[in-house]
Amino acid sequence: MPLKLMNAHDLKDGNFIIVDGVSCTVRSVEISKTGKHGASKCRIEAIGLIDDKKRVLIKPGDERMEVPMVEKRRGQILNLLEEKASIMDVESYETMEVIISPEVKDTIKEGSQVEYWDIEGIKVIKRVVG
Repeated sequence: MPLKLMNAHDLKDGNFIIVDGVSCTVRSVEISKTGKHGASKCRIEAIGLIDDKKRVLIKPGDERMEVPMVEKRRGQILNLLEEKASIMDVESYETMEVIISPEVKDTIKEGSQVEYWDIEGIKVIKRVVG
């Protein structure tokens, strides 16, 4: 469920949006001039937060885009599995299994502090803190 709605021409690099039901981060927005018969068009390039796939879409500038709820938290690695890790949240001491993102897979080890994102109920480790 989206937290809020945002116009397509108000999007900036780094904003979060939902594209085809997948939470993404905006990489670039190109806005064309308004034409004789209507509104400007926005060409939006976005990268999936969980699957890292590139998505390109073209929308009218006044169309409303859904913005996902993304919560950034910290945790400590307790145990490493192949594609997941068991971590403990440093504030609530809750333990959970979290997906490891491909860009940090080589730098993670047991006992290290990480930042994980809760993206609409799906938890993903995004970076190593210390």
